[in-house]
Formats: sequence, C-alpha cells, structure tokens
Amino acid sequence: MTNNDILRSLRYALDISDVAVAKMIALAEQQVDKADIIGMMKKEDEEGYLPCSNAVLTAFLDGLIVQKRGKMEPKPGQAPEPVSEFNYNLVLKKIRIALELKEDDILAMLELANFRLSKPELSALFRKPDHKNYRPCKEQFLRNFLKGLALRLRAADGA
Repeated sequence: MTNNDILRSLRYALDISDVAVAKMIALAEQQVDKADIIGMMKKEDEEGYLPCSNAVLTAFLDGLIVQKRGKMEPKPGQAPEPVSEFNYNLVLKKIRIALELKEDDILAMLELANFRLSKPELSALFRKPDHKNYRPCKEQFLRNFLKGLALRLRAADGA
C-alpha cells in the first residue's frame, strides 16, 4: 500500500476536495499546491502521477488532527515529542487521534470490512515499539481499516 493509496482512501472516506487536502497539509506548516495534490490522487500508471512522500502524508495527518481537534500547544517546560519513524502504526495512530476513535469504533469498522481482530491484538498496534507486546501494523490491516472507515463515514453521511 503506497502513501498515495492511503491519501486517496482518506480523501474518499472523509469526502474532502483537493483544496481541502492542501489546506490540511498547510495546517501542519507544509505547502503543497493543488496541482501536486491532483498528481498524488492519480494512479501510478496515469499521466501526471506524483508519488506522495512520507513527509507530505504525515503533514496531511497532522493537519487533519489540527482541523478536527485543534492545535495542541506544549505545556511550559514540556519538550516536544520526538518524531517517530514513519510506518503504518503511526498512520493508524494519527487517524485514531484525529477522528477520536475508541477501540470499539475501530473494531466495528473492521467488522464492516469483514476483518476480525481481538482487543488485545488491536491494542498491540498502539504500543510503543520497545514494548514486549508491540506488533507492527501490516498492510492488510491498514487496508481493511481504511475500507471500514470509508464504509462507516460514507454511510453516516448518506443517512
């Protein structure tokens, strides 16, 4: 699953425009113009395809958090959180934060995508990498999560 796939899936699930994607990226203090967003939304074999970098996807997710939850100001004397290595666990965590999803919400979305997972298996995805019960998020899980997210959000909009 490429970063472009993730960006396209989130854009579809959240039902947002290319301009809105660019604005969310700008909220994370990165600039991407609309032409670049259009290129990132194209399939790999289409003319004008532009790969989405880890930095752009991370900026989009951070912008989504800012838009949905507001900008978090660090407390006095608090050091900024170190930048995590980019992986599917980070993508999942940022989506969970932005949309204020609880374990049961995520499990329900996975059910919509016909994907079964237990609560302990799910919580292992959100642990720190050095924790003994940490599990890396696999592509199949993220793909099914994004599918379930789209089904849930699109159904809610249609209701």
